Amino acid sequence: MFNELRRHGLLIVQLAICSSMMALLPVDGDAKEKPSRVPRSEPELRIVDLNVTPTPYELGNGPLQFSVTVRLPRDVDRDAILEVTSLISSPSKTSLRFLTHRLPLQVPLAVDGETGRSKVSVDLAWDGQDHRKQPAGSGTYSYEVRTKLLANGEKGLRTLMVAWPKRGTLEVK
Repeated sequence: MFNELRRHGLLIVQLAICSSMMALLPVDGDAKEKPSRVPRSEPELRIVDLNVTPTPYELGNGPLQFSVTVRLPRDVDRDAILEVTSLISSPSKTSLRFLTHRLPLQVPLAVDGETGRSKVSVDLAWDGQDHRKQPAGSGTYSYEVRTKLLANGEKGLRTLMVAWPKRGTLEVK
């Protein structure tokens, strides 16, 4: 008899907790909507041109070239370092390769006649090997090219500005 009363008491407590939670939690119609975000403006550091050649890429016929043209901000510190990177990955993510190139901006820069901003061209080359130095298999690979400005601080390099990445796919035969 005592166990039966205890069981009924626990059932009543559980029902009370459930009904109070239902009263406190909002219904879908009353749910707060996420405010719409204002689109962010594009950063001043920008990848203005990206050429990937040759397409399709055949293993053993030389490197795959990423030719990247970067437009710099109007007011850029000439002691800054421009870093251009590319991540190449297979669909299964088992074959990866990370390419990077750092360039001090102390070199003379080409100026764009339209915008009056400096432009820098950087070439990255992929030899067709993965991160284990094994030839990549044939298939469709994805790539992502990023660029950023770095400053040399007291604790090493720190990021000043990042451009939006450029993404795409390439066929490897």
